[in-house]
Amino acid sequence: MIIKISNLSEGVHKFIFAEAVENIGLVEDFTGNIKADVELSKAPSQIILKVNLSVMAKFVCDRCALDIMPILTNSYKMVYLYGSPPEENDSLNLVYIHTDTDRINISSDVRDYAILAIPMKKLCKEDCKGLCYKCGQNLNERECGCTQSVDIRWQPLLEIKKKLDNIN
Repeated sequence: MIIKISNLSEGVHKFIFAEAVENIGLVEDFTGNIKADVELSKAPSQIILKVNLSVMAKFVCDRCALDIMPILTNSYKMVYLYGSPPEENDSLNLVYIHTDTDRINISSDVRDYAILAIPMKKLCKEDCKGLCYKCGQNLNERECGCTQSVDIRWQPLLEIKKKLDNIN
């Protein structure tokens, strides 16, 4: 995913990239193509990139163990300044480039932001009920016949709840 900037006029330019996930180093958990919609704003002293990306992933639901293939999306903004960098530069989204730079490679940034789009909890749906811890039945499909026993440590709280329910 290389953008040639040497012949671009000042102003806003749009690019659309579609690249196989393997070509940018996304092998595990990703499948198909990664799509990046890029808006490049070029000025005399800087280039601002706004990137929206989407990619299909293949996960196993953390609650019910079903295979899922969600489309992950993420966006980021990157600023490229012409000139040499100062001694201390803590900004992650600010890159200094030479004035004679003729292209920008966004592949590694797109890969990094695709990885950041992976959710902490991979769920088939927000209200996934998961599996019965006794028999393993997928509770999204149907209820199981297991009796749900309550940990005795919660019993005092259940008694208080019963009393409150009787009052109301």
